[in-house]
Amino acid sequence: MARKTAKNAQEILKADLQALVSDTERLLEHSASLAGEQAEELRAQIKLRLLKARESLEQTKESLQIRGEAAVIATEDYVQANPWQSVGIAAGVGFLIGLLATRR
Repeated sequence: MARKTAKNAQEILKADLQALVSDTERLLEHSASLAGEQAEELRAQIKLRLLKARESLEQTKESLQIRGEAAVIATEDYVQANPWQSVGIAAGVGFLIGLLATRR
């Protein structure tokens, strides 16, 4: 569920940023030929897209912080409940990383 929500947030953020880039490119291309009202309309669209992108970034940041904190709490609880298993797992992972590091 959390992965699906994060994936949706990433897709929305990506779409918002692509739209912002597209609008900015249009503004740059047409800035010389646009009259005052047309330029203002395009600037308003860009500001709206930028605001949406910022909101999406903030939501994604908050979601990642919440998930990160939950992962830390779950890890701490597991280590507290199973200290010897945690030491064994850490030793095994360290051994595997050492083997991989010495192969290069």
